[in-house]
Amino acid sequence: MNLRFPPALRFRDYRIFWFGLFLSVIGSQMQLIAVNWHIYELLRGQTLTFNILGRSIDLGAEALGLGTLGLVRVIPIVLFALVGGMLADTRNRRTLLFYAEIAAALMAGALGVLTLLGRETVLVIYLFTAALSAVAAFESPSRQSLVPHLVPPEHFSNAVSVQTLTWTTAAILGPALAGLLVAYVDTGYVYIINALSFLAVVVSLLLMNYRGKVAASSAGLGVGALLDGLRFVFRTPIISSTMLLDFIATFFSSARTMLPIVASDILGVGAVGYGWLATADSVGAGVAGSVLATRGEQLRRQGPILLICVAIYGAATALFGVSTAFLLSFFLLMLVGAGDAISTVIRGTVRQLSTPDELRGRMTSVNMMFFMGGPQLGELEAGLVAAAFGVPLAIISGGLATVALTALVAWKFPILRRYDTPTTTLLEASVASIAPSGGQAPAQR
Repeated sequence: MNLRFPPALRFRDYRIFWFGLFLSVIGSQMQLIAVNWHIYELLRGQTLTFNILGRSIDLGAEALGLGTLGLVRVIPIVLFALVGGMLADTRNRRTLLFYAEIAAALMAGALGVLTLLGRETVLVIYLFTAALSAVAAFESPSRQSLVPHLVPPEHFSNAVSVQTLTWTTAAILGPALAGLLVAYVDTGYVYIINALSFLAVVVSLLLMNYRGKVAASSAGLGVGALLDGLRFVFRTPIISSTMLLDFIATFFSSARTMLPIVASDILGVGAVGYGWLATADSVGAGVAGSVLATRGEQLRRQGPILLICVAIYGAATALFGVSTAFLLSFFLLMLVGAGDAISTVIRGTVRQLSTPDELRGRMTSVNMMFFMGGPQLGELEAGLVAAAFGVPLAIISGGLATVALTALVAWKFPILRRYDTPTTTLLEASVASIAPSGGQAPAQR
């Protein structure tokens, strides 16, 4: 059997960064699962009654509470993402990432301590979740913009594939571990472990030879710099179309937030089963990611493949909403994860290679509003529909909407249907599509 070592991992700084990120993602995935189950348990069995036009409407508090988590997560992203991207383009990205990881560790640790002391409430969990989202708005643009400096351009696509595989592998381990800890120990320890995992990235940054540098941007800080980033994204169809596609898929197919209810009330598998069910999409993503990590650089006709994968993502979600069997549900979520993994690699490669270095932070911050805003607002939408009409209908309708709107995006953006591999011509067209506030096009790097 001929095993190929991913080319990106041959480079020391990327390898160190990758390992720290791997540990951090495990912790973050553990906390994601723990928070959802925590909210579910605190609100379990409660009903909220609203009086609308003289008519009383009863809504399930669990579904509404889980859906509200999405709103709590997205508001800080909307408020701070563009600022975080602007800082990533005008300040040392390594330094920004260093302090962001320390802040995240402190937030997760504080929530863990409060939980172990029995002082947690739904409001407390919401507040710390919002704080961690605010930190992510500054962390993500710097982290993603740093990667192109750790590997040569010809291996960047492989680096994206490796990161996707890393994420999905960690997302298999994290939920499974979280389910066991929640069921048999205490949710507070999950938050403590997540705090320690953020410190793994801090250590990796200290060990790297690359000390970081400021991108060659003359925009500075201010409204003009923000507008430059927005103009670039929305005047570059290949980037804006992938962001729109990402938003549609994650908004309508946010089935994951309803998993505590599905696991407990529909499948009857409890907290441990919930932990395993939450790994299913990551198992599928891991299979797809492992192939991409070794063969992804040979991938062609990326645009059509991206559209097909998103359609599969939506169709599998709709079928998951119908399922009442654990194994079938697990398999369908694997399909969801596989479709998402392949589309993530393609989208990430397109965006980073089609964006000049001095605009990468701001491009990433705009993208954050799409890829984080989509699922978080989708959680709210799914929670409202589930509270009013039931969890299965919320999941099924979202999946079908994803398929329909993917077809619409394919029709409206022929450049996406025809997209193959990044080219110099495409990059030049992207750069030329905006006129920065300084009056000159940004230099290519």
